[in-house]
Amino acid sequence: MFFLLFVSQLLAQTVKTPDYYQADAQLSNKLQQFAAEAGLDSIYYVGDDGTEQISLAVIDLTAATPRIGGVNMDNFIYPASVYKMYVAASVLDAVDKQSETLFKSYIVTAPNAVDISKEIATDPRSLLKSGDTVNVNYLLDLMITRSDNTAANCLIDIAGRTNINRMMHRYGWYGSEVTRKFLKRKFEDPGYDTVRGTETCALHAADFMYRVYTGKLSSPWVSSKMKILLGAQLDCSKLSPGLPGSALFYHKTGWFSYWTNDVGIVEDGQLHYIIASFVPLEEEIARPRMALLAKKIHTYLRSRME
Repeated sequence: MFFLLFVSQLLAQTVKTPDYYQADAQLSNKLQQFAAEAGLDSIYYVGDDGTEQISLAVIDLTAATPRIGGVNMDNFIYPASVYKMYVAASVLDAVDKQSETLFKSYIVTAPNAVDISKEIATDPRSLLKSGDTVNVNYLLDLMITRSDNTAANCLIDIAGRTNINRMMHRYGWYGSEVTRKFLKRKFEDPGYDTVRGTETCALHAADFMYRVYTGKLSSPWVSSKMKILLGAQLDCSKLSPGLPGSALFYHKTGWFSYWTNDVGIVEDGQLHYIIASFVPLEEEIARPRMALLAKKIHTYLRSRME
């Protein structure tokens, strides 16, 4: 298993855009311009991890062949809670294959119970604690809509990292393997206490959303269930403020320390597109810049339809 992760790291260096997309140089040029205008085109210092830069991808779904553009969209970066969507997809795949059930009881145990505060303070649901009995469906909802770390740790155990990463490899997302739980290394399972941290890139995240959009993430059922969860997202503080009120946004957010991320499907009338934005900036700095980026992208894609 760990040899395969090493091989994945090597393969990650040569990320290729799937051939079902049409590369759109004009879109990429505009995205580079918008990133610069939003103050997101620099090389940023991210503490002990050195330097990092934005990873951005947009898939315009209005044409017969989806058109893709980006800025450093093959750059691997820390996804924070965005990678919970990979975990959810693997669990749903297991349910679809009848090796797991949504309403199976599950007992939360240490060290998985890690949350001491809610990601969304207004969410009335209690924090999970060791000894609580819940079901898989509840864990999925908490993990995606509230970005609950305890729920994520439980679901990583339920799915199994080997199975999650088998799904990742099925779609060619090498380098984006789920390697870590959301807890300190000293509490990790043997072998995972020394493995590299989880990374992903905008291209893989956008391709994930494209599979959700087209019903090709494992199956139409898995895709539909995933989209329902993403549509109930409670964190609307990053790209969302830059979108018009008429837009529906099915997305997963994530933030930690120097990283602020948002990935999703935008549907606004006839305008449909996917955006994956990974920004190496603290959340309070990144939020207004990401909102401005989203507004510029939406306005530009709308103008291309006219």
